[in-house]
Amino acid sequence: MHFFYSDVFNLNLPAGHRFPGGKYALLRRALAEEGIVAPARLRLAPAVADADLLRAHDPAYVAAIDSGTIDAAAMRRIGFPWTEHIPRRARATMGGAAAAARAALKHGLSGQLAGGTHHAHYDFGSGYCVFNDFAVAALAVLAEGLAERVAVIDLDVHQGDGNAAILSPRDDVFVLSLHGEKNFPFRKVASDLDVALADGTEDAAYLRALDEALPAVWGFRPDLVLYQAGVDPLAEDKLGRMALTHDGLMQRDEMVLGGAKGRGVPVSMAIGGGYADPIEASVAAYANTYRVAKTLWRF
Repeated sequence: MHFFYSDVFNLNLPAGHRFPGGKYALLRRALAEEGIVAPARLRLAPAVADADLLRAHDPAYVAAIDSGTIDAAAMRRIGFPWTEHIPRRARATMGGAAAAARAALKHGLSGQLAGGTHHAHYDFGSGYCVFNDFAVAALAVLAEGLAERVAVIDLDVHQGDGNAAILSPRDDVFVLSLHGEKNFPFRKVASDLDVALADGTEDAAYLRALDEALPAVWGFRPDLVLYQAGVDPLAEDKLGRMALTHDGLMQRDEMVLGGAKGRGVPVSMAIGGGYADPIEASVAAYANTYRVAKTLWRF
């Protein structure tokens, strides 16, 4: 099994920007230095095929992102200034997500060292998300007949409004979102199952809520799980407003990944949000997700 990366995942942002644009390279280094993912298991994320991207997104919106003609207000909603790097990065993230989903269906587990862009909608981006990687991946494997039913388990601290808007209306996709009730986005879109948690939620309450929610996912009998393993519920996260520990997040990952593996359901992972200051706390939590996966799949 293998996992996808790209140097274009990194962002060189203006000083003082809240998004940690260098965390992707830090994660790749941590996985190698700690012996969690051998370099031989890494593959370069391909640029997304137009056919895959346009199943999930409006052609006019995609063209505006690609060309840089997108309205400045629309880019402010995304949260990044437009540069030529933005479409290249977004297309690599989408291509990596689609490739990881196909690889997971073949080998049982895959993922990429980026992704989780669940705030992107059909015709606009939001919350640091340009295009929606899980929408692209889910619609690709469904269209290709590689899967008949896909489940999204979104455990980022922010509700996946873009996932809900694009995917929840479909009968062949089930979207679970476990998130902060009062956190971004402030206008949420209903998923198939939303579990809203209070600010300050700690390990025990979080894990109990997840344990109560997961049977709905397994009852859907998915052929593939797309796991948004955001680490922004971590207590150290400056945007998360929850109080989970590193151990609590690892228990969360064990519940999801172990539950899927025990049922023979392939999983493709995205790292999701992480905004600790210093960012090394988020990187350590991302690496722990892969550590849990390594224990289960023995790769």
